[in-house]
Amino acid sequence: MAELKHEMEDKDDLLISKPEDGEKPRAKPPPAAAAGTLRRIMKHSDWTDVGFMAMGTMGCVADGSSLALTMLVVSNLMNTYSAASLNQQDINKFAVILLYVAGGVGLGGFLEKAGFICGEQLLPFHSLTLGFVYSSKTEGFCWARTAERQASRLRSKYLQAVLWQDVGFFDTTGGASVTSQVVSSISTDTLTIQGVLSEKMPNFLTNIAMFIMSQLAAMYLCWRLAIIATPALFLLIIPSLVYGKLLARGGKRLHKAHVVAGGIVEQALSSIRIVYSYVGEERTVKRFSRALEPILKLGIKQGLMKGMTIGSIGAVYAIWALQGWYGSILITEKKVTGGDVFSTGVCIVYGGLSLMGALANLRYIIEASTAAAVILNMIERVPSIDSTDKEGKTIVEVKGELEFKNIDFAYPSRPLSLVLRKFNLRVMACQTIGLVGGSGSGKSTIINLIERFYDPLEGEILLDGTNIKSLQPKWLRSQMGLVDQEPVLFATSIKENILFGKEDASEEEIIQAAKAANAHSFITQLPNGYDTQVGQLGIQISGGQKQRISIARALLRDPKILLLDEATSSLDSQSEKAVQDALNQASLGRTTIIVAHRLSTLRNADMIAVIQSGQVIESGSHNQLIQNRYGSYSAMVQQQKTPITDSATSNSQDNEPIDSPLLTKHVVEASNNSRRWTVLPKILENETNQQPQGLYSPPTLRLLIQMTSSEGKATLLGCIGALTYGAIQPLHSFCLGALLSSYFIDDDEMIKSQARMYCIAFLTFAVSAFFTSVIQHYYFGVMGENLTKKIKETILGKLMTFEIEWFDREQNNSGALCSRLATDAAMVRTLVADRMSLLAQTISGVTLAVILGVVLAWNLAIIVLAIQPLIIGAFYVKAATLKCMTNKVMKAQDKSSQLASEAVGNHRIITAYYSQRKVMTFFEITQIEPKTESHKQSWYAGIALLISGFLNAASGAVIYWYGGKLLYNEKISYKHLFQIFFILVSTGRIIAETGSTTSDLSKGITALKSVFMILERKSRMDPDDHDGIVPKTVKGNIELKDVDFFYRTRPKQMILKSLNLKVDAGQVVALVGQSGSGKSTIIKLIERFYDVSRGSLEIDGIDIKQYNLRALRSRIALVSQEPTLFAGTIQENIAYANEDATDAEIIEAATLAHAHEFISSMKDGYATYCGERGLQLSGGQKQRIALARAILKNPAILLLDEATSALDINSENLVQDALEKTMVGRTCLVVAHRLSTIQKSHKIAVIENGRIVEEGSHGELLTKGENGTYFSFLKLQQHDVMKAGAWSIGNDIRADF
Repeated sequence: MAELKHEMEDKDDLLISKPEDGEKPRAKPPPAAAAGTLRRIMKHSDWTDVGFMAMGTMGCVADGSSLALTMLVVSNLMNTYSAASLNQQDINKFAVILLYVAGGVGLGGFLEKAGFICGEQLLPFHSLTLGFVYSSKTEGFCWARTAERQASRLRSKYLQAVLWQDVGFFDTTGGASVTSQVVSSISTDTLTIQGVLSEKMPNFLTNIAMFIMSQLAAMYLCWRLAIIATPALFLLIIPSLVYGKLLARGGKRLHKAHVVAGGIVEQALSSIRIVYSYVGEERTVKRFSRALEPILKLGIKQGLMKGMTIGSIGAVYAIWALQGWYGSILITEKKVTGGDVFSTGVCIVYGGLSLMGALANLRYIIEASTAAAVILNMIERVPSIDSTDKEGKTIVEVKGELEFKNIDFAYPSRPLSLVLRKFNLRVMACQTIGLVGGSGSGKSTIINLIERFYDPLEGEILLDGTNIKSLQPKWLRSQMGLVDQEPVLFATSIKENILFGKEDASEEEIIQAAKAANAHSFITQLPNGYDTQVGQLGIQISGGQKQRISIARALLRDPKILLLDEATSSLDSQSEKAVQDALNQASLGRTTIIVAHRLSTLRNADMIAVIQSGQVIESGSHNQLIQNRYGSYSAMVQQQKTPITDSATSNSQDNEPIDSPLLTKHVVEASNNSRRWTVLPKILENETNQQPQGLYSPPTLRLLIQMTSSEGKATLLGCIGALTYGAIQPLHSFCLGALLSSYFIDDDEMIKSQARMYCIAFLTFAVSAFFTSVIQHYYFGVMGENLTKKIKETILGKLMTFEIEWFDREQNNSGALCSRLATDAAMVRTLVADRMSLLAQTISGVTLAVILGVVLAWNLAIIVLAIQPLIIGAFYVKAATLKCMTNKVMKAQDKSSQLASEAVGNHRIITAYYSQRKVMTFFEITQIEPKTESHKQSWYAGIALLISGFLNAASGAVIYWYGGKLLYNEKISYKHLFQIFFILVSTGRIIAETGSTTSDLSKGITALKSVFMILERKSRMDPDDHDGIVPKTVKGNIELKDVDFFYRTRPKQMILKSLNLKVDAGQVVALVGQSGSGKSTIIKLIERFYDVSRGSLEIDGIDIKQYNLRALRSRIALVSQEPTLFAGTIQENIAYANEDATDAEIIEAATLAHAHEFISSMKDGYATYCGERGLQLSGGQKQRIALARAILKNPAILLLDEATSALDINSENLVQDALEKTMVGRTCLVVAHRLSTIQKSHKIAVIENGRIVEEGSHGELLTKGENGTYFSFLKLQQHDVMKAGAWSIGNDIRADF
């Protein structure tokens, strides 16, 4: 019974499994599998796979037949051993036969993925003492090899099919869900298929063969008993199927509950800065705790169902009662031999268990069919715009003339909302065209249509007079270079990212493109230069750097048509000018279409088209459009204009021309440098000494007991149930041996009397097994689920106290932490609850077995116990090898899953640059390690099965041989021979089964250490320091004194250098400077995401470190450059700043942020779901909701880090007006690249190289003229507008200053 119980536990783990290793759960259940899905999979097999499957099937049939063949031998052995004529020749003969069987079993195990291998034990009934043989998680050579080959082939074909799909397919399915589905299919689904082909399918075939052959053997040995006992198998099969179905249904509900709870954690950890900024730690833990409540209830219910499922298998004891009673009648009345009756019973019971095994595998096969249907449907799907289509035309010499004729277009995800309406536009060859307009007017849509990501609903798009639908998509896109608003990079080197533009480019061409994009300088300053890894989605570098690499990628291609969609939006003014000059140079001789909010980027455009509501309302050159003072374009120009005073103009007349580059000021004193770098090692040393990672005390048994102390009653009752359940096994083995010996008594009445007694014992075992299993699993479920809930709540609560620097470490990213939170808690539960149950069973079973063996016949018991290490070792090596194989293959598969996720997320760029083959090359490289590992492990697995199968069978042959010798010499009785064999051999199997869990124990201990490392870690910034100052009010005085700062992830790069800045309460202070100068760092220091490396930061004259951190952050609001929203409604996201806010207050905040209008226009209004990280909303909409959230907080200090960067000009001005009203009476720090947004600030601080080089009001800074850094910044942004006559506009406003 123990072995089947462990198998059922393994199935239960699959049913209620938590997401592991960063695995993402599916949002929706998969569709029903198409008919013949497995046959469709076979179509992708080659002849090598067919050969492997044929040989594997032969191994399955051989193993399935081993039970019947062995029982035919053993029935004769039992009869012969009971006879008085037993001689030495008979004993040797049976030993040799059994050794032949052992060899056949070992070879069969090598050839197939041995599922239900009765032959791996010498005799099937030898494991009868375990209840029956039900072996899983075993892999052989042939099935493992073909499974890996076919799964690898499916992965490649699936990803390739996904990458060739049209962009519209991703829109209609939903971008986030497609990525999740692809990752799930690449990892989970293909592994499911691989698991079925390598394990479940051979398991199914073996079980079916065993059922058929065992029933035939039973009919041959004793057909009367077979006819009576076989229908009784329904007592075993039906309850197990019913309970198993209920268990599976509960497992699905439990999985959904885990997804909800996991989503809360993932959102919080991936947006930890927002959670900290809005003091949402306690709310997050409470939400998580509420989400764990249904998991707790469902988990306890699952424990009950699990106990009933495993307990119902105790019906096998009742079947033995029936067979024992009727067998005694057949022996006494029909004179059937005892060995034949007993062997028939073995065949019937094992045949029924094998049928259960086959039925259990059907669920996995159906799941694999469902997973395969998803994969194969994608592989067979033909995209509406096929990038591989070679039937279209090509143009010999492309001029670059584009024309839109009466275009109507709506996105597939919003088919009723037309984006373009009767749109007409003509672009002459080699012209530079600028597209301007409000957010959502259709500018980026035009870029998408030119790239033929979509086809228009009506009208046509012509390239050199040819409809682009008639051109080959690959050729068409090869003529274009695209730079998107959100720069996309891949997790590889900078060089490889640039090479996406032109795969065969030389080193010189790469450097030239990087120089043209103003990227070469910063690349060469990186430690590894062009070989620097940028991280997933380019996370290791700044936004401006990512955009410059994207531009270099486009320029490397040397396209005929250059498409720039807000290509310089993430750059500071100096970098923007340099890149813009490069783009202007690059646009010579080619057609260029530029989408821009900053009109300065369109100064050299041949034509500018103003788009509104999907139509061109104005077009012409800059000079032509500016002459219409009442036109939309003129209004935009005036809105972006920042005035320059007369004094500033006069001071600049004798200095550099308007196009001169910005003067770089390096005011670095050697003494400061020396002092700063002397301090740095000390800081790092203090950090290292503060909390060395290796000094965490390992978890002890006492700590484990303390963890379960609150559920002491449940733990005690669970242990009692487990101890009782474990004792049933040796007692059953004892009775089996006695029943067999009673069949050979000469007195018929004595046979019937003893058979009745043992049948009553069997019925008692059946009832006891059911109730003790229920008690054991229910109470251990109560203890385990409460322990898991407590661990998860405690870990998350502790994580919410850690400093931001801890989350900056690569190993502490949100995905890894979510995985650890799920898997570590589950593994600790397995260690403390499940393995405690198994250990209790093993202790009681082994103790009782050894006592019985020694008491019955010590001379045979000693030999059996001496051989047990051989059996245990063989079983352990097999189990450990196969578990190690599975873990290594899954770990090696992680890289391919990560690449697949990244590829799908960057699908548009891959399509634009026709880089599908390059990505597939990367993917095949990631597959090398899993393939190598699978090939290696398939050999290991086959050899392990061969050795373990042979040793198990051979050890039984040795025991029967020696037992026969003792029996022949009358040193042991027939009864005691078989009792000891059943009892002690089963004990070895129990010990081996327990030993095979050492891998789980090791994982559990590792997980426990991980849990305690988190729980014992002390944060460097205690957010709830009770000794900290809790201010009743915060005035808002801020002062940075001689501040040095560096990020500990980049300790050699000093960000701030002796910086001094003072902000008086109620002032609006703007921070300007180049990308990487340290502006955003100052914002982070004020939020105390980090502590200064040297110097001090004071708020209201008190060092920020002396405040209670949460109390201080409750008075500060932050709006970051990349707005972060949670997966909830708009109302919930705004109310995150104040959960007690009324609807009226929320609407007021949204109105001030210029968000109420677009929210109200949505179907569900404030109840509109934002999607994961706000993906259902545009960038401008997300930023306005983030602003509304900050306004609702009503802070004393407002921090705006590029808070309006994603807004169009009209929205920006409206929001800017709202912010100016919001800023009244509070201290505000504003980081901005657009200087028009900060002209009314009380003070502007210009930061360069980590120092403030200028500060003063807008007017004061302009008086410095050309020698001023701020003035130079302003010139770069205003040059084009002033050239068109904006000087006069500026002169009209000078009076304001």
